[in-house]
Amino acid sequence: MIEKHIVLEDIDLLTFYGVNNVHLQMIKALYPKLRIVARGNIIKVMGDEEEMCAFEENIQKMQRHCATYNSLNEEAILSIIKGDLLGGHPVEGAAICYSVTGKPITPRSENQRRLVEAYEQNDMIFATGPAGSGKTYVSIALAVRALKNKEVRRIILSRPAVEAGEKLGFLPGDMKDKIDPYLQPLYDALQDMIPAQKLTEYMEQNIIQIAPLAFMRGRTLNEAVVILDEAQNTTTQQIKMFLTRMGQNTKMIITGDMTQIDLPHAVRSGLREAREVLRGVKGISFIDMDERDIVRHKLVTRIVNAYSKYEAEKRKRELAGD
Repeated sequence: MIEKHIVLEDIDLLTFYGVNNVHLQMIKALYPKLRIVARGNIIKVMGDEEEMCAFEENIQKMQRHCATYNSLNEEAILSIIKGDLLGGHPVEGAAICYSVTGKPITPRSENQRRLVEAYEQNDMIFATGPAGSGKTYVSIALAVRALKNKEVRRIILSRPAVEAGEKLGFLPGDMKDKIDPYLQPLYDALQDMIPAQKLTEYMEQNIIQIAPLAFMRGRTLNEAVVILDEAQNTTTQQIKMFLTRMGQNTKMIITGDMTQIDLPHAVRSGLREAREVLRGVKGISFIDMDERDIVRHKLVTRIVNAYSKYEAEKRKRELAGD
């Protein structure tokens, strides 16, 4: 009889063991010849060497399944132990990653698909488009996939903290409380893709960092996927500072909506200028989304179209001198 320790990594333990350890109890029942004890992320197993080798191989498959799909159930456990490598999941060739419920996150429009392709082929991508076109969500999904596949060591998400209506100084709480509302859309997307306990662990270890743009100054960002959201609200100096933070083995995705600029009227958007300056630079891709890419409620598309029509008519009246 031999003893072996198996260490579980990069997964949510509650998802793996199941509520009240129901998955662990099932695994124990399927291997009656082995003595299996789990403590935290370490599984200690004792028994016949040949049986133990098969057990270890299947535990590793379950671990990969759990990390990929953010889920594990009885069907998946039985499928893996019976030798079905799909683990009860269909092949999802177009999936970027999987939500915490196990639902595949896939490109839902042509331009979203182009964004995924551009990420594979370029180190810097500018993705612009209206609200609801999925530019930020797809970008974060790409970053989560890269982290899970160990292509990068961290994810860095940033936004400019532009004051629109309320001054930061008048908001309650400390600095973190003041800036968190600006960053909440980024938290929301991450919570869709990474189990809560694992997300907390990643953030405590600075594997996932979410910070206002001002916090990027002076840093060199290596081995990371770095996303700048709401970049239309950066100044020329801010976006130049951000883009020059790029280090080795790093990908940058810059997203924005040119119809929602909250800067003072006299200040030109840094995103608008960067798109003009960097067009044609090798290694940089530009994805321009429109209302056809909107994947929110159907009313969002109608609202965007109505405002576009209104702005076009307003410009015509101004040109006519009305």
